[in-house]
Amino acid sequence: MRKRHSAAFKAKVVQELLREEKPVRELAAQYGIHPSQLSKWRATAIEGLPSLFEGGGRQKGKGESDHERETTELYAEIGRLTTKLAWIKKKSGLDI
Repeated sequence: MRKRHSAAFKAKVVQELLREEKPVRELAAQYGIHPSQLSKWRATAIEGLPSLFEGGGRQKGKGESDHERETTELYAEIGRLTTKLAWIKKKSGLDI
């Protein structure tokens, strides 16, 4: 049966690998993972590092961009409704 490791666990192990305080074989024995698997995880992490620094140093997650879009739409709707209310008040003579 294959073990499934969480992303947080993999990140922790790769951080230890990158510190180079212990040999790969020692870390593999410590965590019960084959040394070749650790090498693959390290290669994946190093390959993905440049993408962390793209986009002005801050990447927007899908949820964050959705939130910004929704906020913009809501402010636009508030503007339309405010304009309509002012027009109705003016036409009805209730302009205070």
